[in-house]
Amino acid sequence: MLNDSKIAAYTAILQEELLLATGCTEPIAVAYCAAKLREVLGGKPEKVLAEISGNILKNVKSVVVPNTGGRRGIEAAIAVGIVAGDADAELQVLAKATEEDAKHIQEYLDTTDITVTCPETPCLLDIRLTGWLGGHKAVTRVANNHTNLVYIEKDGRVLLEKPESASAEANLQDKSVLNVKDILTFIETVDIERIRPCISRQLACNGAIAAEGLRGDWGANIGSTLLSTGSGIETEARAWAAAGSDARMNGCEMPVVICSGSGNQGITASVPVWRYGLFLGAEEENILRAVALSDLITIHQKTCIGRLSAYCGAVSAGVGAGCGIAWLRGAGYDGISRTICNAVAMISGCICDGAKASCASKIAMAVDTGILGYNMYLGGNNFRSGDGIEGADVEETIRNVGVLASKGMHETDRVILNIMTGR
Repeated sequence: MLNDSKIAAYTAILQEELLLATGCTEPIAVAYCAAKLREVLGGKPEKVLAEISGNILKNVKSVVVPNTGGRRGIEAAIAVGIVAGDADAELQVLAKATEEDAKHIQEYLDTTDITVTCPETPCLLDIRLTGWLGGHKAVTRVANNHTNLVYIEKDGRVLLEKPESASAEANLQDKSVLNVKDILTFIETVDIERIRPCISRQLACNGAIAAEGLRGDWGANIGSTLLSTGSGIETEARAWAAAGSDARMNGCEMPVVICSGSGNQGITASVPVWRYGLFLGAEEENILRAVALSDLITIHQKTCIGRLSAYCGAVSAGVGAGCGIAWLRGAGYDGISRTICNAVAMISGCICDGAKASCASKIAMAVDTGILGYNMYLGGNNFRSGDGIEGADVEETIRNVGVLASKGMHETDRVILNIMTGR
């Protein structure tokens, strides 16, 4: 059994990470910062300077911003945040934007000087907006986390200033308490009512957008393509997760519950486990526990990697989903550990080249690899310690992946950004 403080910590981590968001979280962070800029300035700025980190540029460049009439990119995210954003709603900043608001976005873009630059910054997630209106000037800055306002200034007067930090975990729950053994104990013993609200909401929202992704014509239609070319529960698990991303990356305005700062990761960690649980005829409580396991394994991996990286976050969530499915199929600590080690050994080279339609295909591959990792274990086939990035145990392997993603792929991130911007 875990002690009360650790149970409280694990519960708090789930509540903090499983947040409701409308739209891809990077353009939403830009829109949130823009809405706050308008609020501080007291009106719509006539001129905007956007100083953003490379990873924000990468993840906003190609994804459709909700409630903008299909527009993409930094300028669209700034414009909709200023025209129609509700800063008090944070990750739901655009949830109440209307079709009428959308009509005014192009007008604002046509009449406003918006300059976008990408200066060097120690923060992978960094958005600094400066706006001018009449004789007034205001600055808002979000860093490290999507709604973490670290600086506000108006007419030279500093209204908010937090200590400088390059850590993605700044102002968040301490996640050093996470480890695979205790995660497993937590999900098997916690009072289900402590986690039911956030996990149930995750399944309701993420299942709904996945269904929409299969029903509609979204992006490259990876989900429906998978279902048209294969059958069986493993195909269904991949297809439903991919379909949620199909819709979300291509402008669907339905909200999702994110995980580790990402809606795609929130979908990937939950939807395949839910579909597999239904297939197995698992009780609702066990499905909720399995999804919580998937979420926490995803969060544990991402803590070592960081919020944004050249390492595709869907990989971590696909591995998490593989663990949730493995637990539903009867896996204990050894099976969960081997699922993680086997899976990351196969797919840790998958890069993040920004949020866009192809994320859905990476999600499908990640879920497939997570399931394969457990199937390997069942057959007595596992990768060995010392094989590449495989560590002596699961915790060392997770740490190795974190080093690979946060340090080893730093130059990869720069090259990807240069390719995307034509430098």
